[in-house]
This record gives sequence, C-alpha cells and structure tokens, in this order.
Amino acid sequence: MAHMCRQVAGSAASCAGWVGIIVATATNDWVRTCDYAVATCVRMDELGSRGLWAECVISPALYHCVALSQLLSLPAYVQTSRALMICACLLGLPAMLLVLMSMPCVRLQNDNSSIKQRRSRVGGVFFILMALCGIVSTVWFPVGAHREEGLMSFGFSLYAGWVGAGLCLLGGAVILFCRGIDPGTPSRDNSFYYSRQGSTATPLDTPVNHAKTVRV
Repeated sequence: MAHMCRQVAGSAASCAGWVGIIVATATNDWVRTCDYAVATCVRMDELGSRGLWAECVISPALYHCVALSQLLSLPAYVQTSRALMICACLLGLPAMLLVLMSMPCVRLQNDNSSIKQRRSRVGGVFFILMALCGIVSTVWFPVGAHREEGLMSFGFSLYAGWVGAGLCLLGGAVILFCRGIDPGTPSRDNSFYYSRQGSTATPLDTPVNHAKTVRV
C-alpha cells in the first residue's frame, strides 16, 4: 500500500511538472529586459519581454510582439533553450504512459512485478531527463539575455519552468527509487493441496520424523 501511495504521489508531482514545462515553453514572458538604464525604463514604464518564440514591448499604451522566425540569426542560447524545452515536452508523454502502466491496479497480458518495476524505472528516468532539460534551459536563457541586453527581472514563464522542472525532478526521483516488494515463489514447506475426499488441506510434503522408537 505504501509503495502504491509513493508511486501515485510521484506520478502526480511529475504530471504537474510536465504541465509547468509546457506552459513555460508556450508562453513568451521569460525575462523582462530594458534597452536604456533601469531608472529610465522605470520612469518611462516601458519594458521588453523576451521568450523562446517572440520579443514583446510592454507599456501602458502599447503591447506589441515580434516573432523570432529567423532561426539562423538567433543567439545560441535561444536555439538551445528551444530544443531542450521541446524535448522535455515530448518526453512527458511516454514517461506518463510508462508510469501509468506500471501501477499495481493496471494489469497487462503476461505482466509481473519485475516488468512493472522496470517500466516504472524507465518512466522515472524520463522525468529526470525532462527536469534536467528544463533546468538547463531556464538557467541558460536569463544568463544569455543578461549578456545581450539589460536584464531587469524574471517573467512568469521562467518561474513556471523552474517549478515544473523541480516537480519533475522530485517526482522522477520518487518513482525511480520507489521499489515494491516481490512476493516471490512460495516455498514447499508452506504449500498445501486440497483433497475432495476428506475436504481437508493436507501438506504437500509429508514431514519426516527423524526420531526412532526403540522397542524393549
């Protein structure tokens, strides 16, 4: 029962982390940048927002976004972050399927506990790989944006990516190191067979009495 609870908790945390990674990948509010001095941007109330797919200008009277469609001219940190986040999103589907099929309540043909454990471990490894991809992307992107432009603050998408990567790492570790108890094969000492004649359970192996009776 405890094994199943840990597996369900790890699956729920990993699923929530997968959703966070998808949200971070789809939205463009990763970092807030400033083309001028910080004091000037605060006084003008005009900031730039940058994500994986677009650059936006945010002001009280204007919200305009330009898509980053020129792939070859993009900085290396943007291209790498795109690739890693897309890989993390795609890894989530097989990871969830493997973990769900390893649940004790799910039965497949010719299934046993060892196959379920291997399936669960592979799913946990996939979730940890997702977390590593998310961590590298969400750390490298603001560093690259700070070197290229003046970085003011982090955006909502970056926080979503951090939380999602952390939940995937936690859930994957719980799933990977959550080991069930293999019931194994019952020993012959405790095996019984049922007799229809006497309707009684008789031991499979008759115990041998090593004591000898000495007649006088």
